[in-house]
Amino acid sequence: MLPASIPSPDPVWSQFPVGPLTIHTYALCLLAGIAAAAYITDRRLRARGGAPGLALDIAMWAVPIGIVGARIYHVLTHLGDFTGPGVDPWAWIRIWEGGNALFGSLLGGAVGAWIGCRQTGLRFGSFADALAPGLLAAQAIGRLGNYVNQELFGLPTTLPWGLEIRSDAPMFPAGTPEGTLFHPLFLYEMIWNLIGIAVLLTIERRVERRNAALENPGAGLRWGRMFGLYLIWYGLGRSWLEAIRIDPTSNAPLGIPANIWTSGIAILLGITIVVVQGRRHTEPEPSVYQPGREPEDEDAEGAASAPEPAPESEAVADDADASPVDPAASK
Repeated sequence: MLPASIPSPDPVWSQFPVGPLTIHTYALCLLAGIAAAAYITDRRLRARGGAPGLALDIAMWAVPIGIVGARIYHVLTHLGDFTGPGVDPWAWIRIWEGGNALFGSLLGGAVGAWIGCRQTGLRFGSFADALAPGLLAAQAIGRLGNYVNQELFGLPTTLPWGLEIRSDAPMFPAGTPEGTLFHPLFLYEMIWNLIGIAVLLTIERRVERRNAALENPGAGLRWGRMFGLYLIWYGLGRSWLEAIRIDPTSNAPLGIPANIWTSGIAILLGITIVVVQGRRHTEPEPSVYQPGREPEDEDAEGAASAPEPAPESEAVADDADASPVDPAASK
């Protein structure tokens, strides 16, 4: 008799055909997360003076480059699966078979976002600050795909929320008895990310209220500092989750999984951004746009180009000169 547990979906739910195409549920979860992040980011940018649709413009660069980065990171941290005799060299690029690393998507996505910001005239730090809560939302939604694929689970557990994994699932640990329950890391990370959204937004609002009460307000969580807090929060969460994760093929320098190393780097980078930017910028952020790249005010431009109305006295004189005099009326 198994204790109370979390059942995994039937493998049939992991993909379904649409005509000649095969749609993967994991891909749909990723797309839903991207859409949520773009919506949240766009609203935050518009509230700060950005033009509508900027988040989508930048996503057109960040998403594809992020996918490439996710695949490269996964391959480099799982070289045993992609090298050696008998390994198909084309397996490196068959991303639809699984194998995407979130840290790799962050690195690649950052490169794409930087390019997008250069194209649209946005400050990279301003975009990153607006993105931070949406990024946590996207990551929470995307983890549903790991649940459907029966992956991203931890050590065996007897807790009542243990996750059931089929013994024929690709990631089921060899030699583990059938019916073993595992820590649902996908669920832990979803909860961690959702709590992170609440924490970041709460801190941001309190800082904004404090600044509003000051005669000389400070910079608040701008100039990239909101994104720095995101890196700290997410790095802390992934570091302890990766410590109990079962992933036998992941490379582990010095016996420490690669993702834990990367989590530590993310935490240090976040702290550095918060501290350094706090010292470099003590003033409020003037605009989300780079200097000289602000969009022109069409209303103001139209008003400036419209002809100025003639003075009232001149208009009356013109009307008098243009109207014929009726001789009968003058008699």
